Amino acid sequence: MDRVNPEISIERLKNATVALINEEKILQEHDIQVLESSIMPLIENSHGINLIMNFSNVKFLTSSALGLLIRISKKIYEVEGTLLLCCINPKIYQIFEITRLNEVFAIFESQELAIESL
Repeated sequence: MDRVNPEISIERLKNATVALINEEKILQEHDIQVLESSIMPLIENSHGINLIMNFSNVKFLTSSALGLLIRISKKIYEVEGTLLLCCINPKIYQIFEITRLNEVFAIFESQELAIESL
């Protein structure tokens, strides 16, 4: 597993790239910028990428983090890839439901289920 920076670890599997977010809180603009600068190059350099973002460590995030997910989704669409989210804390998942982003993103309870869906 490659450690891109303290906030994110990248693991390349047979048919997917898994980005494990190590931070418990994604609240500050700096946190979002670090995540964006770590993930966007992965997408830009990998046509057809299957990216799984694992949120198992994340307990809090802001609406700006949701905006980042939308930008990531758009970029993945442009390179004909797939974005899957997994292991989202139930309290955070409620935000996805309220904003109806659970209808926009493919969200799985576990990383294994996300990988199996590819």
